[in-house]
Amino acid sequence: MSSMYPYAERYPVNRTMPERGRDRAEILAELDEIAGEEDSVWELGHCSGTMYCGDHEHYAFMARAFERFAHMNALQRDMCPSNTRFEGEIIAMTLDMLNASAVVDTEPAGMVTSGGTGSILHAVLAYREQGRERGIDRPNIIKPETAHPAFDKAGFLLGVEVRRASIDPDTTQGNMDEIASLVDENTVALVGSATNYGYGTIDRIGELGELALEHGIGLHVDGCLGGFILPWGEALGYDLPRWDFRVPGVTTISADTHKYGYGFKGTSVLAFADRSLRNGQYFYVTDWTGGKYCSPGMDGSRSGGLLAATWAAMVSLGREGYTEYARRIFETSFAMQEVVRNHDGLRVIGEPSFCFSFTSDEFDIYHVNDFLRTRGWRLNGQQYPDAIHMAVTRPQTQPGVVDRFATDLTEAVEYAAAGPEQPPASGAIYGGVAGGWSEEADEFIRAVMADMMDRHQGVPR
Repeated sequence: MSSMYPYAERYPVNRTMPERGRDRAEILAELDEIAGEEDSVWELGHCSGTMYCGDHEHYAFMARAFERFAHMNALQRDMCPSNTRFEGEIIAMTLDMLNASAVVDTEPAGMVTSGGTGSILHAVLAYREQGRERGIDRPNIIKPETAHPAFDKAGFLLGVEVRRASIDPDTTQGNMDEIASLVDENTVALVGSATNYGYGTIDRIGELGELALEHGIGLHVDGCLGGFILPWGEALGYDLPRWDFRVPGVTTISADTHKYGYGFKGTSVLAFADRSLRNGQYFYVTDWTGGKYCSPGMDGSRSGGLLAATWAAMVSLGREGYTEYARRIFETSFAMQEVVRNHDGLRVIGEPSFCFSFTSDEFDIYHVNDFLRTRGWRLNGQQYPDAIHMAVTRPQTQPGVVDRFATDLTEAVEYAAAGPEQPPASGAIYGGVAGGWSEEADEFIRAVMADMMDRHQGVPR
């Protein structure tokens, strides 16, 4: 879409609560029109990530499961014990997929959260609380700089210092010597990714596990992106390093059901190697006038619809379904990577699998991205170095998508190599702060975020 606020001229703008309600049929017709237009952005398979499933029949099936439990509150299990079944089985199936049977001496457990950031936030909370039991009041965690910013958000919200280690520019994996040097008596956990968002590569989880065991600290593996596809890739015979609970030292794993688990947005699983580590999530107040209050995580009320829809998605696909979709995605990703490698001016970064990143040492890669956008492609921009990536999902596995990518990329490379006079538009934010965030850049980001939150359908306040 050309604008963040395309509807202000077409539909009524609600600046105040309307006096009378609108006709329901009229409302649904409006929503149908908007949804159809927005779906057209990704349906051709030109969008990186975002729409991991893209199957409208599957969406409709989940919607039917959702609507039956949407009005139920997962916090009140006495009224909706079905939610206990859904959540318990979601966790059990995920633990099975992550090879929790390899854990010895402790009992694995899990929790369903509101998404990847929620899982990461709860993991950091668990390690903070475990550190407090050891007398650590100024805890820190250590992550490769490629690990998701959700760890930095968690540190900000929970008062946990986040230490960043550099990466090997060739492998994009964390520098193990630097990670080891950052560990001190206040370190409560290490972080590794499987895969990281930017490059689609897997950190040295085995080495991180050895380091964690050496110091008696935790190791969280961020499988938010790869957690629900890497296991099936391994089953298909792809050469992937181990990263799950089979690796000694791994204590928690996050895996997003709302990505390659093909559930609706708003669910993720945080898996624990030891049930006792999960105890740090529980919050309770026993002396409130409203009665004894307790919740198993940061959220209070939750819609049972999301649990029902996620459960329905998982049991409707099973190992066979997930493996077949993974086969198509891996094959498509490697085919698209080969298209990139066929251009001398382009370079694939690291050794990726289903998600890959590429750059150029000869011309501005953002010019490539600019041109691809004119052909309807929506790839994600990166920095340090400037690059673009494609997280391959089911929409890309449609017939003809790889061929279109090959044709459009050839023209995009020709455009970029010719050296356009104008600076690239898609690299404006990253390119403007290539040397690091400045105060001006921070203020710009704040202004953009505030505008997104405060605008009323594009109409200034």
